[in-house]
Amino acid sequence: QVQLVESGGGLVQPGGSLRLSCAASGTIFSFTTMGWYRQAPGKQRDMVARITGGGSTNYEDSVKGRFTISRDNAKNTVYLQMNSLKPEDTAVYYCHTGLSGRDYWGKGTLVTVSS
Repeated sequence: QVQLVESGGGLVQPGGSLRLSCAASGTIFSFTTMGWYRQAPGKQRDMVARITGGGSTNYEDSVKGRFTISRDNAKNTVYLQMNSLKPEDTAVYYCHTGLSGRDYWGKGTLVTVSS
Protein backbone atom coordinates (compact mmCIF):
# COMPACT_ATOMS: atom_id res chain seq x y z
CA GLN A 1 0.00 0.00 0.00
CA VAL A 2 1.45 3.32 -1.09
CA GLN A 3 1.33 6.04 1.53
CA LEU A 4 2.30 9.68 1.10
CA VAL A 5 2.60 12.03 4.06
CA GLU A 6 3.11 15.75 3.52
CA SER A 7 4.50 18.24 6.01
CA GLY A 8 5.87 21.75 6.14
CA GLY A 9 2.86 23.92 5.38
CA GLY A 10 1.93 26.99 7.38
CA LEU A 11 1.38 30.71 7.36
CA VAL A 12 4.00 32.88 5.67
CA GLN A 13 4.16 36.52 4.63
CA PRO A 14 4.35 37.50 0.97
CA GLY A 15 7.93 37.20 -0.24
CA GLY A 16 8.70 34.49 2.30
CA SER A 17 9.74 30.88 1.87
CA LEU A 18 8.56 27.44 2.89
CA ARG A 19 9.81 23.93 2.24
CA LEU A 20 7.29 21.13 1.90
CA SER A 21 8.23 17.50 2.39
CA CYS A 22 6.50 14.32 1.27
CA ALA A 23 7.56 11.01 2.78
CA ALA A 24 6.63 7.99 0.66
CA SER A 25 6.30 4.33 1.55
CA GLY A 26 5.08 1.23 -0.23
CA THR A 27 6.60 2.00 -3.61
CA ILE A 28 9.94 1.69 -5.36
CA PHE A 29 10.58 5.33 -4.70
CA SER A 30 13.76 5.81 -6.69
CA PHE A 31 12.02 4.81 -9.95
CA THR A 32 8.80 6.69 -9.35
CA THR A 33 7.73 10.04 -10.71
CA MET A 34 6.59 12.24 -7.84
CA GLY A 35 4.53 15.38 -8.08
CA TRP A 36 3.22 18.30 -6.10
CA TYR A 37 -0.26 19.61 -6.84
CA ARG A 38 -2.26 22.37 -5.22
CA GLN A 39 -5.91 23.25 -4.81
CA ALA A 40 -7.10 26.69 -3.85
CA PRO A 41 -10.61 27.21 -2.43
CA GLY A 42 -13.22 26.86 -5.17
CA LYS A 43 -10.67 25.83 -7.77
CA GLN A 44 -9.53 22.59 -9.35
CA ARG A 45 -6.42 20.73 -8.31
CA ASP A 46 -3.51 21.65 -10.56
CA MET A 47 0.01 20.34 -11.03
CA VAL A 48 2.74 22.53 -9.55
CA ALA A 49 5.88 20.50 -10.15
CA ARG A 50 6.99 16.97 -10.99
CA ILE A 51 10.23 15.05 -10.81
CA THR A 52 11.00 11.75 -12.50
CA GLY A 53 13.03 8.93 -11.03
CA GLY A 54 15.94 10.17 -13.15
CA GLY A 55 15.64 13.69 -11.76
CA SER A 56 14.02 15.47 -14.70
CA THR A 57 11.69 18.21 -13.57
CA ASN A 58 8.87 20.30 -14.93
CA TYR A 59 6.92 23.18 -13.41
CA GLU A 60 3.70 25.05 -13.84
CA ASP A 61 4.45 28.40 -15.46
CA SER A 62 3.48 30.61 -12.53
CA VAL A 63 6.02 28.96 -10.19
CA LYS A 64 9.01 28.73 -12.53
CA GLY A 65 12.00 30.44 -10.99
CA ARG A 66 10.40 30.49 -7.54
CA PHE A 67 9.75 26.84 -6.68
CA THR A 68 12.19 23.93 -6.80
CA ILE A 69 11.27 20.26 -6.58
CA SER A 70 13.89 17.78 -5.45
CA ARG A 71 14.12 14.26 -4.09
CA ASP A 72 16.23 12.26 -1.67
CA ASN A 73 15.95 8.63 -2.70
CA ALA A 74 17.78 7.46 0.42
CA LYS A 75 15.02 9.00 2.53
CA ASN A 76 12.12 8.21 0.17
CA THR A 77 11.24 11.88 0.34
CA VAL A 78 10.40 14.56 -2.19
CA TYR A 79 10.63 18.26 -1.39
CA LEU A 80 9.17 21.47 -2.71
CA GLN A 81 11.19 24.57 -1.90
CA MET A 82 8.96 27.60 -2.34
CA ASN A 83 10.51 31.05 -2.46
CA SER A 84 9.10 34.52 -3.16
CA LEU A 85 5.69 33.32 -2.14
CA LYS A 86 2.65 35.27 -3.26
CA PRO A 87 -0.91 35.40 -1.88
CA GLU A 88 -2.08 33.52 -4.97
CA ASP A 89 0.09 30.57 -3.89
CA THR A 90 -2.32 30.01 -1.01
CA ALA A 91 -3.72 26.49 -1.34
CA VAL A 92 -3.67 22.99 0.01
CA TYR A 93 -0.61 21.27 -1.45
CA TYR A 94 -0.80 17.56 -2.22
CA CYS A 95 1.86 15.00 -2.95
CA HIS A 96 1.10 12.56 -5.77
CA THR A 97 2.47 9.46 -7.40
CA GLY A 98 1.22 6.73 -9.66
CA LEU A 99 1.81 2.98 -9.46
CA SER A 100 0.37 0.18 -11.58
CA GLY A 101 -2.17 2.48 -13.12
CA ARG A 102 -3.43 3.91 -9.84
CA ASP A 103 -3.09 7.41 -8.46
CA TYR A 104 -2.03 7.95 -4.89
CA TRP A 105 -2.42 11.19 -2.96
CA GLY A 106 -1.39 12.46 0.43
CA LYS A 107 -3.86 14.23 2.69
CA GLY A 108 -2.39 17.62 1.88
CA THR A 109 -0.75 20.44 3.76
CA LEU A 110 -2.14 23.97 3.88
CA VAL A 111 0.00 26.89 2.73
CA THR A 112 -1.32 30.35 3.50
CA VAL A 113 0.48 33.42 2.16
CA SER A 114 -0.81 36.52 3.88
CA SER A 115 0.39 39.61 5.69
